[in-house]
Amino acid sequence: MIDPRRFDTVLSKIIKSEPGIKKVILVDRTGLTIAHVSKFSYVSVDVDGIGAIASAVFMASAEQGSNLTIGGLDIVTSEFDTGKIFASACGRGILTIISDADVNIGMIRLLMRKANEELSSILDEFLAGRPTRKITGTPSAVPEVRTSLEKDELEAALRELEKF
Repeated sequence: MIDPRRFDTVLSKIIKSEPGIKKVILVDRTGLTIAHVSKFSYVSVDVDGIGAIASAVFMASAEQGSNLTIGGLDIVTSEFDTGKIFASACGRGILTIISDADVNIGMIRLLMRKANEELSSILDEFLAGRPTRKITGTPSAVPEVRTSLEKDELEAALRELEKF
């Protein structure tokens, strides 16, 4: 299996790149957390829940764009009184950045584009289940690879979002 520290290395670069970034979360398109980093670990946050919601919002917005035939979705930005949440496609995953309200949005967009290039190949390898080394005597568990989001998965993500 892929070394999970590869994700942490890329996410750590992102969080250190801009002082206003508080958390970086990488989820698959169903909302399952793959990796995350935080600047302030003493602040209790449901990272899995935040990632799942960000994924659901992103996928719902992408579906809207598709239905309206206005093109592919680049980034979703949610602005609040004291912070912002950014979500962007990252290969077969969703990269989410949580920041202060006064963060440089252009810098966030640039960081997300650069991370997309780096994380996409790592994520493809991770989701394909290709082992980076052979371990003898141990069967290899290869996860199922899906090429597109199924309708029931999208509906389940939207139901989860409606709870909040």
